[in-house]
Amino acid sequence: MTPSGGDRGGAGRRTEPPLAGLGLRDEGGERVAKSPRRTGRAGGNMADQIPLYPVRSAAAAGHKRAAYYSAAGPGPGADRRGRYQLEDESAHLDEMPLMMSEEGFENDESDYHTLPRARIERRKSGLEWFVCGGWKFLCSSCCDWLINICHRKKELKARTVWLGCPEKSEEKHPRNSIKNQKYNVFTFIPGVLYEQFKFFLNLYFLVVSCSQFVPALKIGYLYTYWAPLGFVLAVTITREAIDEFRRFQRDKEVNSQLYSKLTVRGKVQVKSSDIQVGDLIIVEKNQRIPSDMVFLRTSEKAGSCFIRTDQLDGETDWKLKVAVSCTQRLPALGDLFSIRAYVYAQKPQLDIHSFEGTFTREDSDPPIHESLSIENTLWASTIVASGTVIGVVIYTGKETRSVMNTSNPKNKIGLLDLELNQLTKALFLALVVLSVVMVTLQGFAGPWYRNLFRFLLLFSYIIPISLRVNLDMGKAAYGWMIMKDENIPGTVVRTSTIPEELGRLVYLLTDKTGTLTQNEMTFRRLHLGTVSYGADTMDEIQTHVLSSYAQVHPQTGGNNPSSTPPRRAQSSTPKVRKSVSSRVHEAVKAIALCHNVTPVYESQAGVTGETESAEADQDFSDENRTYQASSPDEVALVRWTESVGLTLVSRDLTSMQLKTPGGQVLTYCILQVFPFTSESKRMGIIVRDESTAEITFYMKGADVAMSSIVQYNDWLEEECGNMAREGLRTLVVAKKALTEEQYQDFESRYSQAKLSIHDRVLKVAAVVESLERELELLCLTGVEDQLQADVRPTLEMLRNAGIKIWMLTGDKLETATCIAKSSHLVSRTQDIHIFRPVTSRGEAHLELNAFRRKHDCALVISGDSLEVCLKYYEHELVELACQCPAVVCCRCSPTQKAHIVTLLRQHTGRRTCAIGDGGNDVSMIQAADCGIGIEGKEGKQASLAADFSITQFRHVGRLLMVHGRNSYKRSAALGQFVMHRGLIISTMQAVFSSVFYFASVPLYQGFLMVGYATIYTMFPVFSLVLDQDVKPEMAILYPELYKDLTKGRSLSFKTFLIWVLISIYQGGILMFGALVLFEAEFVHVVAISFTALVLTELLMVALTIRTWHWLMVVAEFLSLGCYVASLAFLNEYFGIGRVSFGAFLDVAFITTVPFLWKVSAITVVSCLPLYVLKYLKRKLSPPSYSKLSS
Repeated sequence: MTPSGGDRGGAGRRTEPPLAGLGLRDEGGERVAKSPRRTGRAGGNMADQIPLYPVRSAAAAGHKRAAYYSAAGPGPGADRRGRYQLEDESAHLDEMPLMMSEEGFENDESDYHTLPRARIERRKSGLEWFVCGGWKFLCSSCCDWLINICHRKKELKARTVWLGCPEKSEEKHPRNSIKNQKYNVFTFIPGVLYEQFKFFLNLYFLVVSCSQFVPALKIGYLYTYWAPLGFVLAVTITREAIDEFRRFQRDKEVNSQLYSKLTVRGKVQVKSSDIQVGDLIIVEKNQRIPSDMVFLRTSEKAGSCFIRTDQLDGETDWKLKVAVSCTQRLPALGDLFSIRAYVYAQKPQLDIHSFEGTFTREDSDPPIHESLSIENTLWASTIVASGTVIGVVIYTGKETRSVMNTSNPKNKIGLLDLELNQLTKALFLALVVLSVVMVTLQGFAGPWYRNLFRFLLLFSYIIPISLRVNLDMGKAAYGWMIMKDENIPGTVVRTSTIPEELGRLVYLLTDKTGTLTQNEMTFRRLHLGTVSYGADTMDEIQTHVLSSYAQVHPQTGGNNPSSTPPRRAQSSTPKVRKSVSSRVHEAVKAIALCHNVTPVYESQAGVTGETESAEADQDFSDENRTYQASSPDEVALVRWTESVGLTLVSRDLTSMQLKTPGGQVLTYCILQVFPFTSESKRMGIIVRDESTAEITFYMKGADVAMSSIVQYNDWLEEECGNMAREGLRTLVVAKKALTEEQYQDFESRYSQAKLSIHDRVLKVAAVVESLERELELLCLTGVEDQLQADVRPTLEMLRNAGIKIWMLTGDKLETATCIAKSSHLVSRTQDIHIFRPVTSRGEAHLELNAFRRKHDCALVISGDSLEVCLKYYEHELVELACQCPAVVCCRCSPTQKAHIVTLLRQHTGRRTCAIGDGGNDVSMIQAADCGIGIEGKEGKQASLAADFSITQFRHVGRLLMVHGRNSYKRSAALGQFVMHRGLIISTMQAVFSSVFYFASVPLYQGFLMVGYATIYTMFPVFSLVLDQDVKPEMAILYPELYKDLTKGRSLSFKTFLIWVLISIYQGGILMFGALVLFEAEFVHVVAISFTALVLTELLMVALTIRTWHWLMVVAEFLSLGCYVASLAFLNEYFGIGRVSFGAFLDVAFITTVPFLWKVSAITVVSCLPLYVLKYLKRKLSPPSYSKLSS
């Protein structure tokens, strides 16, 4: 390995072997040499592409782990993703404390297995453990055991698939149907009821309502208990049924799509859900690929096709896939049945970026073996973008990559609902205590247990059933307000049960591509060392290109020798200063040639129609040409060369054609392509100019990779830094002229290395590296990924609101860091700590300690390093990361994104929100407490799976600051008020019973109780959903107000106790007042106390409201009107107890003055003190927002 190679690989990740020789730093190299086992390189027969895993010594790791590693199969990609395997999670090494010394790492690694035990032994003993949560653990493990017995998970195995012979498969594979439903016909009602009665509140009502069927316990009428409960259940079941039906329709649509299947008798139409492993399926252009397939043939002459993968990995660029050459060469389609061939495929895995398999044709002599990699696969849920493809199905249904990467949607429950559930438990306790006290005061006379139960029922209004009704209606109202807000048009609320969550968020996890950025690349800058061209000076480049091609034309009808002499001379003689014009020309030509872009012509039959008539350039009309490549950066570069006059007009696997500004076509023969990998961070291409037969090696890549390859210069590093600070993605472009002999020598060594069995990857890398020396630096390009509108102010606002923002992206580390800076996710003054790539426990430990010493700096970590750290040091890593102002995770798989969200929720106990726009963000959105989807270019998958769907990232600010705040504040007020309403009437019942010798007789009969909770007080209480403490403009102007909400002070045990005390005070005053003032007309006590009660409730609503709305005033007067009107009709209810008391309400009595003033007096005594207290509190300790609004 050359010294330059050693330095250069420094930035490469160390996990993936393809260029393992380059990927290790010098010090890393030493460490590997000393102890291959410790750094996780499996020694021995590495060459046969056995993955280089972080395997410990086999003895220590146990046979199961060793077997699992070898089962992953051969190939370079296996290493990187092997760790994403589920089995790996079970390694209990995360039990281990993070050791601060390094000597632990000098011992044999098998010590790691003994460490956790020491820690377990110090755990709590028997009873203490059981009380402290052991019982939960026991119950859950019993349930898991039962589930496992009933529903054994099938072990995933590697498979051999015979082409076109599904019947030959050894085992049963799952059906190829997509199922997103939560329930089926049988489980629907039980499932929904379980979800409802899981809540203590609802279960309690069910028990109370059922008790009314027992004659001895019957109090009042059945409808007083069953009507509200029935209403709540009906609403819930209807809502769930509609959601479920929609899911069912969506699934049915996908499952019944028709595809052509090749059989011996020709083509047959099959439904997507009937496709089996081994079928040969034909997929047309723009059709969805129904299952995971190996790509056998295509209609494209080049033997390759493009697919769109945006629904799988969230990347909008097209991917080039290559057909298996053995089957592509067959003369006709039917020949697929005349050969005996099979595909060996590894077992189904999560990783969408790797695949290992082999294709074997048995009937040829000798048998043909071809190795299959990711570029020969067509994953399900991707879409064919060019040509028609034929593939053999290898995985179906649950085993496809796309299904394995999506998690089951779970029912989300808001924090507010959980808090109210806790409060209802406290109320239930109070209820039991109160009933026991009553029975005790009776002296346990007679059938006391029956009386106890009757008291429980009498006071059951302490826990109001209307709480659920009110809150559910409130949530619906908030959802409606969010959708009707003109400032955030197009917003859809898909989960109506959690709008309050928007007001409690602490962590916001966002995707990058398409969420923060528009995923549109624009070419911004070209730097040649002495001169730099920006957006405003691009026309100068055009002039230079024009002039350099114009000089050439007169001499020789279109060949290009003029640039040859200086280049030939350059290798031997000292440097000749070139004119700016020729340097610009060289740079533009290099950018136009060094890429993986293919021009696609939409109007005609695709690329194939063009290549025949290549010379006749009028076929390449500019209007219908689009460029396709695996990276949007490359497309931006080629589009730019087109804009300055050098146009890429056609490309296949062996040649490429450029059109000059003069309209003449230059043809280049492609001799070799070295594709971009995340290790090498560069791509190269060797082309031969057909007209001059010159061979040139062009290369472009990241500055870290290129700086050691190019000739010495003094400007590259500085300019790269400048461009990165502007938020541009930089690429360094360089070239090297090769003589025919040099190329032939290289080619022979290269093909030899590619055939070697041992250390193939290393040998190939070494050969390529021999070419990568002393390249001539041509230019530095800067491409900008444009941010979405208003991303910076939105992120600023969220940061001021105390929300910590994490960016989880599948993109490269440089790009992610660049966007983090340009979007001000990381502020200018903050340091960025880039977590070095780690592969083993020791490295992870050292790197974590290094990171621990940093203060107030943003963390950037790659998915692979993250996986290693989470495996061993989960708790420590999360703890350190949570202290960072911002965290960027790059190269994350969809499952990793979801895993990070789950970890944050578990470790911090705070509320998380995930926001994304592609199919790869769905798992993360479903795992978070609150998921927001953006309808973007990447389709609607994320916005359909999310709880809230918005059209632009900037709408998040208003959604959280205004709607989140209002929903939470209003629901808290509403919930507590409804509880107050129940408590006050229970207090009155208690006073009433104690006055009447502890008789378990209800104070208010049937309709009065139902009327009290509905028609008399419902409207004013519900009008609290219109209340707001801060104007929307204020909430957005001062996002700091949001910080208060996350502390959850609007609804806590403290506020709840205040309401309890108010209720007891008011209930006592109302009842005692009625009894004291109406000694003479004692029979009228019900009429008086009930009237005073309704008035008190209406006044209390007025007291609670912070901002009046005209509907609130209407509601107050409407309720009062309803009550007065009903007095005339419902007179028989206003006696004491049953009608048997014979106290009917005479209208004459109500209209008397004594009645009116006594009721007024009671009401004033019950409410006035509270008004006084409220006034004093506003004066002495005003809340933070009142200071702003005054």
